[in-house]
Amino acid sequence: MVREKTVSDKRASASEEDELDILAENITRILEEGYAQTYSPEVIAEFRNPANVGLLEDADGKGVADGLCNDTIEMYIKVRNRRIVACTFMTDGCGATIACASRLTRFVKGMAVDEAMMVTPNDLISLLNGLPEEHRHCAALAVLALRNAIRDHQSRRKKEAKA
Repeated sequence: MVREKTVSDKRASASEEDELDILAENITRILEEGYAQTYSPEVIAEFRNPANVGLLEDADGKGVADGLCNDTIEMYIKVRNRRIVACTFMTDGCGATIACASRLTRFVKGMAVDEAMMVTPNDLISLLNGLPEEHRHCAALAVLALRNAIRDHQSRRKKEAKA
């Protein structure tokens, strides 16, 4: 026999939903407080709203970097007149890796290829107003992916020049 929900059943169900909402809000607040103690506002902003995520169609260069932490970054560049006019990334990494890749793509857009090749992990860490020691490798990973994309672009240009 199927029983219809009574008013008291509906109140109990609503009460359980309210409790779950409160629990979720408390967990989120605790996590946010932890992030704020660990990461700069710049890192948090980049992680929450990353820029330039995704595959770049017809990229002029693609670079991949794999970290010891098992994070991988793929970076794509489009180059015109020896300047990076677009840069995107994809990653399976943590929040710090996402923040580093996102910030780096925004930083190098419009930059000369040779200049972008000179960007260091410390430059990126400074742009993010610091990273915890245990996440500094994320900056190195992002820079390596960019350099690999630039090398790929340069290699393609040399092959085109020979053809």
